[in-house]
Amino acid sequence: MTATLESPARVRPAEPARTAVTPAPRPQLPGKVWNKVWPGLLAVALVVAGWQLVFWSGWKPDYVLPSPAEVGGELAAFLVEPKFWQALGNTLLRAVLGFATSLALGTALGIAVSASRVLRAAIGSLLTGLQTMPSIAWFPFAILLFGLTENAIMFVIVLGAAPSIANGLISGIDDVPPPLLRTAQVLGARGATLYRHVILPSALPTYVAGLKQGWAFAWRSLMAGELLVIIASKPSLGVQLQFYREFANASALIATMIVVLALGMAFDAVFSRLSAVVRERRGLGATLL
Repeated sequence: MTATLESPARVRPAEPARTAVTPAPRPQLPGKVWNKVWPGLLAVALVVAGWQLVFWSGWKPDYVLPSPAEVGGELAAFLVEPKFWQALGNTLLRAVLGFATSLALGTALGIAVSASRVLRAAIGSLLTGLQTMPSIAWFPFAILLFGLTENAIMFVIVLGAAPSIANGLISGIDDVPPPLLRTAQVLGARGATLYRHVILPSALPTYVAGLKQGWAFAWRSLMAGELLVIIASKPSLGVQLQFYREFANASALIATMIVVLALGMAFDAVFSRLSAVVRERRGLGATLL
């Protein structure tokens, strides 16, 4: 009689206890917005407080330096004034058209100069010289060429902004890592394909910085142009500034200046956000802006 031995039951090793990982709570949207907004609000509050103190000191009469409350009243009046919105629309249209023209011309120049040593030697320093030249210095010549017309304003906007955009693109292309270029060429990338898929994407962060600077030059040139080239049939923020200066309406003058400043800051924020997104997508880290 053969004894049968029962095989012991297989015992599975105990699985390690799983620790539930609780994801870190994401910051709430209102909190994120507040963290970005409060430094600017604090700066505005400090400026207004300083302004109010100077007004109370009696340093200048109120018809020269009005109070913040009086200027705030003018800003509120602008909101219900159709002529203000017409002036704002004309100014923004000029800004967009001038910057778009500068963008096309500056980008084409940047690509051409970076691709040709002869062209770089011929006009590379000229672009830098044009970039550093004050835009207001161009207006006597622009008025002589085009008269008191839209073309005179656009001429100076393009001369102010296009060199900055071109130099930004040239710098970005110059900073493309040589190993990346050699690798792309080994893989068969040449000519337009190399520029489209390798060079221009790599140069994008510096190019966007050039766009931001180009916009600043365009906006400054536009404001100077609207102060000097007054077209009666087209109200604008610059014409409004000149009108209030001639009639010594200081509160409306300062209110218009605040509108110009606010628009400049708004567009700067757009370009700063675009720059941050481009840098993050390329692993360059987020900027503080």
